[in-house]
Amino acid sequence: MIRKLNILILSFSAAIPAFAMDAAQTEAKQTISLVNGETLYVFQDGRMAKADKFGRTAHLVKGEMVQSADGQKIATMGNEVARLDILARKGHNN
Repeated sequence: MIRKLNILILSFSAAIPAFAMDAAQTEAKQTISLVNGETLYVFQDGRMAKADKFGRTAHLVKGEMVQSADGQKIATMGNEVARLDILARKGHNN
């Protein structure tokens, strides 16, 4: 019985990272996959934030040119690090 409970807990803990950025994806107007595995989040007001290939919030320089997975060059607007970090942590309070 305890072994089954442990397996259940481990399976749920493995699934948590998959839902960590769910609030950010619903808040963003558009998400764009970048060449190096990063993700660019474009919010309703046109500002942008970036997550690295591990899903962590990454610094974004205003005006930085990033390349999407399909080869399109995008000039970034804003650096919404705090907004993306709050959305990533939403629903994951201790």
